[in-house]
Amino acid sequence: MNRARITIAILALGGQGGGVLADWILRLAAANGYRSQGTSVPGVAQRTGTTVYYIELFPEDGADPVLALTPVPGDVDIVIASELMEAGRAILRGFVTDRTTLIASSHRIYAISEKSAPGDGRRSSANILAAAEKRSARFIGFDMEAASVVADSMISAIMFGALAESGALPFPASAFETAIRAGGKAVASNLQGFAAGVAGVRAPLQEPAVITAAPAATSQRGRELVARIEKKLPAPAQTIAIEGVKRLIDYQDAEYADLYLDRLDRIAELDTDGNLTSEMARYLALWMSYDDIIRVADLKTRASRFERVRGTVMAQDGQIVTVTEYMHPRIEEVCEALPVRLGSYILASPRLRRLIAPFFGKGRHVETTGLRWFLVLALLSSGRRFRRATLRYRHEQERIVNWLNLVEATAISNPAAARELAECPRLIKGYSDTFVHGIANYERIIAWFTAHSSQFDAATMVKRLREAALADEKGAAFEAALASAGQAR
Repeated sequence: MNRARITIAILALGGQGGGVLADWILRLAAANGYRSQGTSVPGVAQRTGTTVYYIELFPEDGADPVLALTPVPGDVDIVIASELMEAGRAILRGFVTDRTTLIASSHRIYAISEKSAPGDGRRSSANILAAAEKRSARFIGFDMEAASVVADSMISAIMFGALAESGALPFPASAFETAIRAGGKAVASNLQGFAAGVAGVRAPLQEPAVITAAPAATSQRGRELVARIEKKLPAPAQTIAIEGVKRLIDYQDAEYADLYLDRLDRIAELDTDGNLTSEMARYLALWMSYDDIIRVADLKTRASRFERVRGTVMAQDGQIVTVTEYMHPRIEEVCEALPVRLGSYILASPRLRRLIAPFFGKGRHVETTGLRWFLVLALLSSGRRFRRATLRYRHEQERIVNWLNLVEATAISNPAAARELAECPRLIKGYSDTFVHGIANYERIIAWFTAHSSQFDAATMVKRLREAALADEKGAAFEAALASAGQAR
């Protein structure tokens, strides 16, 4: 450091212990002859809330320093970010410069805008990592979230250990450990996390492992299905098809997975390189496991989900965790979960719709850890055995068969267009308004292709329309692409 004053900015999400980390640093400074000041500025709740903690340290030399309340672009010596996108925000705000030691976790917690995008809305982690290396004087990055899980500690302790090992502060590691002990809370686990943070700085940045093989089947029926896949489907499609079978058995049963493979066999017979079958295996499995009320209720009442929630909040034995969900099923979704004749009758009757609609006119908060709503959802999830008799099942199977027939017919005359049509179910996801919007865009693309399949650039146009539909929620890009496609007739 070429100056006495040390400035530190900590960017952390809610529940990650950013305040605890700031307190440790303030306690560390005070115990080692430094004056210190800490402030915090809460941000908007993008992903449970982001807070910027700002700390200034000044050695006790008799002078009275003037300390700032907020970080100033170009004047931050150390930036600590609990998540990779927060590091990106720090870079964009000018906190990271050629004077800055940047310490950041390489894991991602996706923002609402990323998760709710029609297509893949994830921001590029590679771009942020490259910017971190380029903009900072020194970048220290590793998966601190994973390290905290292994160490059974909060991520704040990992960051504190990384700060100690970085050498960016003029204090020995023992002083950092003393600050943790002085805090008096969860000392043992925090010291474990601190040691993991130190070790993380010494290890190179680890990239996530790429899964190249599906897990082995654990039942005789599962092994039979895997054997069928290996015998009949091309190699590029086998791993995805095995995952598809696993998903559909979990969603419905082994007979449903058999139907999935029956459908894939038809495509594989026409496929020359396995790429079309591979794409169909992916999107057919996703479509056949569509989200209905039965599926939502099933997922929300699984023991594994409650265990995952407890793990996420790091609940200790004996602590009570309450889970409150927001649910807003539309009357259409409720009726589609009924038997075909009954559901169709209610939807076709304006009088019955008016009587029932008020019960589903607004969303409600549901405590799934409470007995009442848990039993309601458990009862709904038991409807899985009757799913094939529901109105929604009939509707989805009709759509799926029509899509399969179109891809199959197109594969004979225009393989390139068939591959683009195979990806169109990307538009169909979720439930309620999200599903309605997606299926409407999908059907408009299929209608366009049906009318213009003989065009020489039909494959290119389907791809362009699909990508435009995924570009934004409001549909401006999609409408523009459709207008352009219409002019190109």
